[in-house]
Amino acid sequence: MLRTTPSDHVTAKTKTNAYNDNLFDRLAINHLSKSVQAATGLSNNKSGFESLVEAATVAKHNFDPIQQQEVVIQALHKAFPKPILSFIKTILRPSKLSREYFAVFTTLFFAWLVGPSEVRESEVNGRREKNIVYVKKCRFLEETNCVGMCINLCKMPSQKFIKDSLGMSVNMVPNFDDMSCEMIFGQDPPAQIDDPALKQPCYKLCNYFIARLIAFIHDHVIMETTNSIFGLPSVKVI
Repeated sequence: MLRTTPSDHVTAKTKTNAYNDNLFDRLAINHLSKSVQAATGLSNNKSGFESLVEAATVAKHNFDPIQQQEVVIQALHKAFPKPILSFIKTILRPSKLSREYFAVFTTLFFAWLVGPSEVRESEVNGRREKNIVYVKKCRFLEETNCVGMCINLCKMPSQKFIKDSLGMSVNMVPNFDDMSCEMIFGQDPPAQIDDPALKQPCYKLCNYFIARLIAFIHDHVIMETTNSIFGLPSVKVI
């Protein structure tokens, strides 16, 4: 089970990447953001990647981990027409060609979501294949700064969606130290109990944790102020 308490030794990296989204990027970001908002039933007025992050954060706040994964899968089904998914699944049966195709396609068309990436080789059944996408520093993880959101709003639902809708196994292996990630096409992800990513502690400076802390302090200050005005006893925080 994913730990939800922050670790003293796992800290988030300082953001360094700046993105200059082109028209395609902006359209794709907006489309996915709207799809997530439709799946959650909760909208926001932000724009660009900030809107997508806000939609994901709202899902994190309002749904448990399993529900978060289901929401993302629903959003992906809204974002990608079923006939196209079925067509791809039919013509791209698991093979060296299809694994390499998925790797190249991801690198070319999903930089707006995960940031710069490159295709790398691995050995599959004794042969070398270019079936790995190496994401140098994941844009989504960098912006959300949250291990739980990476796991429940990206890794887990994406693995299931790609397998079920496109017929391609994929193991997403995030590195929470440098925010890189490997997408290994053709490889089944480990069982949840054995997946190292699900044992990762939260970032010490997790955006979600900080937001909850600020909200708690804000509510506590309001409560104390109200109690002071009306002469009510203070509430001790343990």
